[in-house]
Amino acid sequence: MYDNRSGNEELRAFTRSVTGALADLWPDATSAGEPRWSALHALAVEQGWFELGEAGAAEHLVALARLLGERACPLLVEDAYVASRLLPELAGDLASGRRRVALCRGSQSRPLVPAGAGLTDVLIVDMTAGRVTLAPVRDIEEVPGLPEPAWSRVSVGEPVGQAVDPAMLEEALSLVRLTSAARLTGAVERAHRLSVAHATMRRQFGRPIGAFGAVQQRVAASHIDVTAQSALIDEAVQSLASGEPLMACALAARHARDRSAAVLAGAQHTLGAIGYFDEHEVAWLFRFVHAELTWLREIERALPEAVRLERMLLAHERPLPRLSLGAQAEALRAEIRSLLDDHRDGDGFDVEGLRAAAADAGVFALAWPREYGGRGASLEEQVVVNEEMKYAGGPVDRAMSATMLIGHSLLRHGTDQQRAAFLPLLRDGRLAFCLGYSEPEAGSDLASLSTRAVRDGDDWVIDGQKLWTTRAHTASHVWLAVRTDPDARPRHAGITIFLVPMDTPGITVHQHRALSGEISCTVFYDDVRVPDSMRVGEVDGGWRVITDALAAERVLMGGVAATLLSHFDALLDQLRGAAAPAAADLDRLAALAARLQAARTLVVAATRGMDGDEARLLGPVSAVLSGDLAEDFGRLALDLLGVEGLAAGRFEGMLRLAPMYVIGGGTNDVQRGIIARGLGLPRE
Repeated sequence: MYDNRSGNEELRAFTRSVTGALADLWPDATSAGEPRWSALHALAVEQGWFELGEAGAAEHLVALARLLGERACPLLVEDAYVASRLLPELAGDLASGRRRVALCRGSQSRPLVPAGAGLTDVLIVDMTAGRVTLAPVRDIEEVPGLPEPAWSRVSVGEPVGQAVDPAMLEEALSLVRLTSAARLTGAVERAHRLSVAHATMRRQFGRPIGAFGAVQQRVAASHIDVTAQSALIDEAVQSLASGEPLMACALAARHARDRSAAVLAGAQHTLGAIGYFDEHEVAWLFRFVHAELTWLREIERALPEAVRLERMLLAHERPLPRLSLGAQAEALRAEIRSLLDDHRDGDGFDVEGLRAAAADAGVFALAWPREYGGRGASLEEQVVVNEEMKYAGGPVDRAMSATMLIGHSLLRHGTDQQRAAFLPLLRDGRLAFCLGYSEPEAGSDLASLSTRAVRDGDDWVIDGQKLWTTRAHTASHVWLAVRTDPDARPRHAGITIFLVPMDTPGITVHQHRALSGEISCTVFYDDVRVPDSMRVGEVDGGWRVITDALAAERVLMGGVAATLLSHFDALLDQLRGAAAPAAADLDRLAALAARLQAARTLVVAATRGMDGDEARLLGPVSAVLSGDLAEDFGRLALDLLGVEGLAAGRFEGMLRLAPMYVIGGGTNDVQRGIIARGLGLPRE
């Protein structure tokens, strides 16, 4: 019997056990063509898979469902789980295989069920009435159609019903949603992996098809979807242990419902004709995914109004589940919220008062070592502070960015003189900086920058031009990337970083008003002479200085998701006080909520996972998802609010800012290319 109190290692051992047990009997999705039901049921009994419900081992059930999904295997493990939870008297018979139960799908008198061989009972769950009904099976007839193995039409006898604890019904509902989403996730992840492998090997026009830009963009888009879907499944599993699973499971199910077909289609498009024939797994995964999607939609339609995702969103203040980052980080969250509350001023903040109080509390130097006046905070604590500040509207955004980007680099690469001069300013939130990276020919491709610095004795002479330098007109210093070796190879070599006062002779600033209303600048550097003491790090070692700020950049990246969460909660507040939106608009709102929660979850994963190829992909995955989401959210907000949303305010401002989330820091198209290459696809 399995125990749901086990740790991650025990769960990993369980998944290895399932994989090994299925290796010969149902190794992949093509096994669906010749299902070995008797042997499979005997294996499930032997392995104890039908005991999971009695043990309350929900995370094991979800892991098992995901592995079965990879193989297009519709074994009714979740049906047995739910039956043993709602009707404990059945647990022994279910565990032994003497009874096999399927949840009712379709008509209650003549339901269609998968894996019908040997079925003894059909379980009908009525959330509205708070009852479950068990109906004995009289006869079973296979029905040819989309699913393979074929589903069966079942005739049932006289049903027997009984009332059930509403909390148990809610748990059952959450698990049915979640296991269906897990099956879909396992299936589309498998299809995606197969298509990625194919793209690296299949050659057309003399090169691998993965080198074509269109294929790279499609593969990366699918990878973003499956990564988001997997993250939501994992988060929902954690919510089961907390006793508040309904919203998390609903979000995971909604994302699976919305994106699984697109991921599968992307895999088939990449595979081409190979994936269209029964010799390939994806042809069988196609049947499985579309059958499972139909079932999941039926689950959603049968839900009581109160537990539908769109209604739950409107019913609760700040409804999206909080992502717990540990006790220490959550204690800091409470501290930051209190700090913000103490300095609210009407609809805004006393910014100078907040800056001073945050500096006194060591918030800006949060992650620095204590000997430099920091608090030695963990990454999770940094995420919490950045999230709460961004949710509040970024009242001290510039100071936060300065300490996380410049402070981190100065601690690692700066001289004693530089640290003595700048760390106190950064710690107090008083360094007004701008970032001198982008150029006319070097935007997302920063390694191609050409602004040049030439050594002249103890000085350097800088010439060139920087574009889109936000806040350059109010900055005291620029964090400037220049080329000091024009002949260096590879391209990212030969770059050096300087921290230069903006009042240095030869610097000219031209202001431009962005679509968002923000001022960004073109900055010209004409014979700008700076001493070598302004250089940060080694000569030609600037790329390391830039990339060493990766941890800080991943923390800052979470600001987009936190900002969108703030807008989302504000939109819900406004909708609660207005006429009920149309059903179609509410449906769009629910779909967006699932993507937003995925973006938030991936930010945390990207921050924590700093090593390994998959971990490094989480940064661009999160960035693309958040940027695309911002644009969709801005449009949805105006659709929901109507012409009133056009007046100056939060939501029209968000829509105007949204393109920057797709462009800034490397366009989403470039980021998807990075993802594709990270998956092993060759350069275009």
